[in-house]
Amino acid sequence: MPLRHDSSYANGTSDDIDTESEFERQSTRPRVHLSFHGGLLPKTLWGRIAISCGLLLLAVVGTVAALAVHSFLLHDEHFVVSGSPSIQIAGNSLLSRAQLLSVFGEDVERNIFNIPLSQRRAELERLPWVEHATVMRLLPNRVRVAIVERTPVAFVRQGSEIGLVDANGVLLNMPGPDLSGANADDSSEAVARNTPHYSFPVLTGIAASDPLSVRSARMKIYLGFVAALDGGGEKISQLLSEVDVSNPEDVKAILPDATSGGANAASAGSDILVHFGDGKYLERYRQYEQHLTEWRTQYPRLASVDLRYEQQVVLEMQPGSTAAAASEVASAGTASTATAGSATPVAQKTAANATGPALAAKSKSLVAAKRTPGKPTAAAVAMQGDAR
Repeated sequence: MPLRHDSSYANGTSDDIDTESEFERQSTRPRVHLSFHGGLLPKTLWGRIAISCGLLLLAVVGTVAALAVHSFLLHDEHFVVSGSPSIQIAGNSLLSRAQLLSVFGEDVERNIFNIPLSQRRAELERLPWVEHATVMRLLPNRVRVAIVERTPVAFVRQGSEIGLVDANGVLLNMPGPDLSGANADDSSEAVARNTPHYSFPVLTGIAASDPLSVRSARMKIYLGFVAALDGGGEKISQLLSEVDVSNPEDVKAILPDATSGGANAASAGSDILVHFGDGKYLERYRQYEQHLTEWRTQYPRLASVDLRYEQQVVLEMQPGSTAAAASEVASAGTASTATAGSATPVAQKTAANATGPALAAKSKSLVAAKRTPGKPTAAAVAMQGDAR
């Protein structure tokens, strides 16, 4: 096509040429280049100086602000524990509030941020009745304390006094007016009403001189013994008067004699020491319960029953009952006829033996009464059909 004379191309003033000349003019102007290729810091010296000054200024401002906030928190009166009502205590039923507040005596009228929480928690847990404690700050000026108290599981002799012990072997004092939250001006009836009452057996074999690890191990034996007796749902442990765990291989317990009537009337209500050994506690108690009436009939002054042996039970009489036991065994052995369900006696010995009376007779069980000078009479009973 022929060029028009009025065309911009003919005049040499095209838009492309004008644009190019404008870019050339802009490129000739001085500029500051901040290049971040290959990292966060600029490559030029002035760029790095600017960034450093900005960061330094931010650090100074942040430090000043932090100091100002710190000074405000430590010196403002709104963060001061004004009095004991500002210390909240929860979870205590045996320990009084006054006993727990004694730990925070230095913290009244003190800034809440200056109270050492971990130290106060350790001091609380050193109290015998405190198993676990939690201490926290409640802004602006309150402290919250949560207490978990220990739970006693048995009485224990502590010298000439009776105390308590928990499942971990920690010895506890008996709760009194100072430990039950009672006030000094409360009446005796109110104090008695607020003081807890426990029904536990007395546990022996636990002493304050024993290491805590020893006491804890023996408490596991005791708790296992009680749990086994109550495994049938009958709460047999409530019948226990005293439990001895000094020998881990022979748990001994004192049980009340529940037999009554007939020849046992004079001895009914007396206590019997039972050796349970180191296992089969419920099974051995069933054996004791099943044969107690029979043993009481034959030995009215029965004092101890040893159930540790597989095929026999060792019965021990009360001190001073040697002659009575000998005459009863001798009369039973010289009977001309056997009682119903019993076999004919197969062996007899006179009661004039130098070491004491002895007799072996086979009725429902084979009994051999023995005597050691100065010791209670013992009889070994071989159980037929009841071998353990």
